[in-house]
Amino acid sequence: MTKLNELKPREGSTKNRMRVGRGEGSGKGKTGGRGVKGQKARSGVAIAGFEGGQMPLHMRMPKRGFNNPNALKFAEVNFWRLEQAIAAGKLDAGKPIDAAVLIASGIVRRELDGVRLLGKGALTSKLDITVHSASAAAKAAVEKAGGKITTTAPAAAESAEA
Repeated sequence: MTKLNELKPREGSTKNRMRVGRGEGSGKGKTGGRGVKGQKARSGVAIAGFEGGQMPLHMRMPKRGFNNPNALKFAEVNFWRLEQAIAAGKLDAGKPIDAAVLIASGIVRRELDGVRLLGKGALTSKLDITVHSASAAAKAAVEKAGGKITTTAPAAAESAEA
């Protein structure tokens, strides 16, 4: 039995670190593996994307589009994912379903700005579901299956989505 004070790594599993700039005989003397002279040989240099005064590539490329800072990010849920959870017993189709239930069952990781129901996959279960918004196909499919869908989004926002 090995004692704690006798523990050591296996033979060949560890190496001593290279001490740079400690004379030519060390194998990493003089320039210390940094090449020769210039800005990059000095410490504290950060020149990512700098092209020596030439206009950098990321500034030469044309810019397109617009990134809306006020856009809402939704946690999207499709029918196939709901059906998969019902079949696995993680979700009870008989009880009302909302964002908290979806998070608890592991279908959605986090609510973000709300949950949006999308119509991908087949819906066979009768669901009573409350979401922020839903696609037109999703609404039609839930009502066709005999379920009820409640949206919590303001009416103005919902009409803008359609």
